[in-house]
Amino acid sequence: MSERSAEALIAIRQIQRKIEQSSKRLAEIEGLTPSQLKVLQMLTEYPEVSVGWICEQTQLKNATITNLVDRLVARSMVSRRRSESDRRRVWIKLEDAGRAALEHAPDLLQAEFEGRFDELPAWQQSMVVASLELVSSMMDADKIEAAPLLQTGWLGEKSK
Repeated sequence: MSERSAEALIAIRQIQRKIEQSSKRLAEIEGLTPSQLKVLQMLTEYPEVSVGWICEQTQLKNATITNLVDRLVARSMVSRRRSESDRRRVWIKLEDAGRAALEHAPDLLQAEFEGRFDELPAWQQSMVVASLELVSSMMDADKIEAAPLLQTGWLGEKSK
């Protein structure tokens, strides 16, 4: 292994470990996954949202969001109701337990990243994205479906 490839692998592993640490901290403090926290945060912006809208915003599949919402409903963090005009549409609303969890939850790693990334000039943002896409391709990970949510675990894994 060359020194440069070792340096690259160390940087990848550092990123991976930081994401794992952030996810574990969130789970320890509030028992939430990053995806669950992101959905709760999204619900603070609107009185009610549809499951379909959450899927569009998070770029996660309907089955994944349905499972995630089931877990939040079980913890009384959100409530859900079927649309009266279209029984296929389900509306989600943030409840007091969800608001309380948000008050105690640490900042998401991706919020920190977004803030720092957005401060970069456009040309540096392009370089970072191009470099990460190249690394993803080199690791044969570019065909894996992924949403812009930083979390650990296999992508097919059910949210906790």
